[in-house]
Amino acid sequence: MRINKYLASSGVASRRECDKLILEGRVSVNGKTATLGIDVSEDDEIKLNGNIVTVKKNEYYILNKPKGYICSVTDDKGRKTVLDLMPDNVGRIYPVGRLDYDSEGLLILTTDGELAQHLTHPSNEVPKTYLVKVEGTLTENALNPIRSGIEIDGYVTKKCKAHIVETNKEYTKVHVTLTEGKNREVRKMFAAIGKEVTLLKRIKIGEITLRGLDRGSFRKLDRQEVEYLKSI
Repeated sequence: MRINKYLASSGVASRRECDKLILEGRVSVNGKTATLGIDVSEDDEIKLNGNIVTVKKNEYYILNKPKGYICSVTDDKGRKTVLDLMPDNVGRIYPVGRLDYDSEGLLILTTDGELAQHLTHPSNEVPKTYLVKVEGTLTENALNPIRSGIEIDGYVTKKCKAHIVETNKEYTKVHVTLTEGKNREVRKMFAAIGKEVTLLKRIKIGEITLRGLDRGSFRKLDRQEVEYLKSI
């Protein structure tokens, strides 16, 4: 793999920051100063500032994010982040995609940048399912604009799946499955049909579910789940 990817996979820094370290002459491969873009393997001896660097195995977690946490590593406003819910000994782990401050549910965190890119890039159309609760009654016909694509913020959303799972005079619950994930998209889609979202919870990514995880709890993804996520 490329030298910057190797260094990033070891938890040294981001790829861009690793490029800077290489340009500064602080990285060596088999005793020679490294240059940008060279390929290396685990058989090579890679050193940073004279210390051997080894690639760590990637880590994969699923978290049931509660409200009141942001999907970020740090926050300049001092708000709680999802990493505050994770153990201190995890590696350079990052949340995959976004759930806004007031939303909850399934969030994947990993050290695997390639998987994160795969799951979030729009061209891959990875399906994500949400439980949406709105005030008052709602009919299946009222969801048609959401299903077929609705204009918000100057663009038309992609077609999606939506169906009512519970309704009464006080509230309606809907399952919505999207293959894109623009900022606060679900909330804006329902606002466009005159409904304010009072609860938004991601319940599935592909066929991966929360599987009984309590709010604020996490578990490691098993190998089969990781391979599935890489394949969808």
